[in-house]
Amino acid sequence: MTSVDVRTGSDSEDSGPSGYAAARLRLLQGEARSGPPRRSALADLTDDWLTGLFTAAGAPRGAALVAVGGYGRGELSPRSDLDLLLLHDGSADAGEVAALADRIWYPIWDLGLALDHSVRTSAEARRTAGEDLKVQLGLLDARHVVGDLGLTTGLRTAVLADWRNLAPKRLPELRELCEERAERQGELSYLLEPDLKEARGGLRDATALRAVAASWLADAPREGLADARRRLLDVRDALHLTTGRATDRLALQEQDQVAAELGLLDADALLRQVYESARTISYASDVTWREVGRVLRSRSVRPRLRAMLGGSKGAAAERSPLAEGVVEQDGEVVLARTARPERDPVLPLRAAAAAAQAGLPLSLHAVRRMAAAVRPLPTPWPAEAREQLVTLLGAGRPTVEVWEALEAEGLVTRLLPDWERVRCRPQRNAVHTWTVDRHLVETAVQASELTRRVGRPDLLLVAGLLHDIGKGWPGDHSEAGEIIARDVAARIGFDRADVAVIATLVRHHLLLVETATRRDLDDPATVGAVADAVGSTGTLELLHALTEADALATGPAAWSAWRGSLVADLVKRVGAVLSGEEPVAAEDVAPTAEQERLAVEAFRTGGPVLALRAQTEGASAEESAGDPEPLGVELVIAVPDQPGVLSAVAGVLAVHRLAVRTAELRGVALPSGIEDSVLLLNWRVAAEYGSLPQAARLRADLVRALDGSLDIGARLAERDAAYPRRRGTLAPPPRVTVASAGSRLATVIEVRAQDAPGLLHRIGRALESAGVEVRSAHVSTLGANAVDAFYVTGEGAPLPGERAAGVARTVEAALRG
Repeated sequence: MTSVDVRTGSDSEDSGPSGYAAARLRLLQGEARSGPPRRSALADLTDDWLTGLFTAAGAPRGAALVAVGGYGRGELSPRSDLDLLLLHDGSADAGEVAALADRIWYPIWDLGLALDHSVRTSAEARRTAGEDLKVQLGLLDARHVVGDLGLTTGLRTAVLADWRNLAPKRLPELRELCEERAERQGELSYLLEPDLKEARGGLRDATALRAVAASWLADAPREGLADARRRLLDVRDALHLTTGRATDRLALQEQDQVAAELGLLDADALLRQVYESARTISYASDVTWREVGRVLRSRSVRPRLRAMLGGSKGAAAERSPLAEGVVEQDGEVVLARTARPERDPVLPLRAAAAAAQAGLPLSLHAVRRMAAAVRPLPTPWPAEAREQLVTLLGAGRPTVEVWEALEAEGLVTRLLPDWERVRCRPQRNAVHTWTVDRHLVETAVQASELTRRVGRPDLLLVAGLLHDIGKGWPGDHSEAGEIIARDVAARIGFDRADVAVIATLVRHHLLLVETATRRDLDDPATVGAVADAVGSTGTLELLHALTEADALATGPAAWSAWRGSLVADLVKRVGAVLSGEEPVAAEDVAPTAEQERLAVEAFRTGGPVLALRAQTEGASAEESAGDPEPLGVELVIAVPDQPGVLSAVAGVLAVHRLAVRTAELRGVALPSGIEDSVLLLNWRVAAEYGSLPQAARLRADLVRALDGSLDIGARLAERDAAYPRRRGTLAPPPRVTVASAGSRLATVIEVRAQDAPGLLHRIGRALESAGVEVRSAHVSTLGANAVDAFYVTGEGAPLPGERAAGVARTVEAALRG
């Protein structure tokens, strides 16, 4: 048997260690080279090999092998495609050209390398480029490998000329292509598993900026752009080497290995580096496309303007004042001619506030001039600086773009040094859409919509910007954030009382939503604890708005009409206490007429009685099931008191694919002196998908679950076996704790675990096996994480400390098992 020498294409018994494959392997495994030198060396090695193939194939005159795309730029990653064009002048016989192509393509395929190839004349290449923008972009990076150099040079010259001549038409197409890709792939700066190439701010956008520069129509900001692109290429190289695959997606399970390959501390350091690079490219893209739009508008207007002005060369662009030292010119905010940033330390905030209020971008030149010349603000800030910061934060959605412009030139961290720790910091929680810093800005944006609800909108906006400032420090981020917020608020000029309010808002920014979704609001201890923490009705008003803004800025899973209704209920109760009213104990709350009717019916029949109704006024349960933001469906169950009720109901709901949002259990005293007790369960549920089951089916299955004829565990296991869930990253183990000072009436057992069908059923069985009674349950699911609280008693009283700890251990063992 013979083989083909991979370096020369000639027949030999053994390609030997000098062959391309062996040389390539040595290069990739060697530790001496990495980054640009390795990519360049791999491109050179590949050039030499392809030159050998081309020469050995006896290529006719008038033919050339041309590298395009990333290979054309001399940037070969370990698993990159080879993008090749076999160019010919049309003089050779078609069969001869086809044979030459086969002699080059097949050895590449034999080595298992990915190949993007074409065979064209120069005219065909130009015609195809004119029809296909992606082909034209690849040809802009065309590089001669071997053959007729004049042929390659001629094509490059012609393609560049075509690109420049057609730029007014092609650049809008390219921008639309970039926007469609961003919509599809998301923003590289915020994704936990980003596509390094396709996401916005990735390598495709960096290539697009090169194409814009080649058009001579506009150019990208160059500072930091080359380094950002290089870092993304380095990460992709490491990804290829650690996975052995041609992938651009930085999956969670591979980030630690990639970080180690690059010599970084951990996966968070890796993501932060990726995010910083992506932001540089994204900001450069924003500035560049804005400039392209400006140039194209001016070109279209100029001929008409010249005619109107009688053939004069034009007029100076109009400048409209916006604030002291700040004007609008040609759709951007620029510095006035009289502006003196070196003498005006408030100018960056004044310019930013004016830009955001006008809904206009800050010009790149203005931001860089201020960054280079402006003096630091004194401590504490003058009143104008504080007011301009509040104005900027209160401008709504335009704040984001203006803030990014300040951040791109380092002005934010100069104004707020503590910002550096949260800048580009990833949040490894599927609920969060943004990095920590962007989440803080988004919270201020959401808070700007709520300023009419509060008496001190300035405190709300600043607290929104600072509420997670403690992330990145050891310990509880709310406690660390409180300390930082005190310092920042004092530094920017708030008085002592306002500083205390901002610090309280930051310290307790999770208090309302966590209490409302995880605690029994009928327990006076719950409402009293929140009232003690908040301290005043004014602070409660601010905390309510901050809670909503924070959740809306987190992601779609963090807020809903249901959560909003729970928080509003808690705020109403706490407000009453702060106004001097006494909280009402759960035992003093009389059942409604319907609840009493159900309880009597359950006693009379000796079995469960159900009522299922929507929480949307005037709609049936079935009509509400498809509502994307429902309050939920209320399921009221009355059942004679007996062991196993919680686990039975939870299991039946899991079998019917109903997600539990809240669950409350309490005994109801029957009328006419009847001594038997009836349990009343008031649950709020939602269908995972599809329509809600009929109440009759739920009742029939619940009867079977209570008498033991329905094996819920087996039913859930069968369903899981039939529809196995996709395996993802390994979830952290469940954690079960006893909440300190949770209630005076019961012991609060808190469960944090990976959400899964039947989780509440398993918890209920574990609590029942521990011999405790469940007074109420409060279920909260955020993304893949469940945080559930159970109020339990032993013989009607809270559990002693050791027994409570034992119950927590029992539940945790059951969930881990």
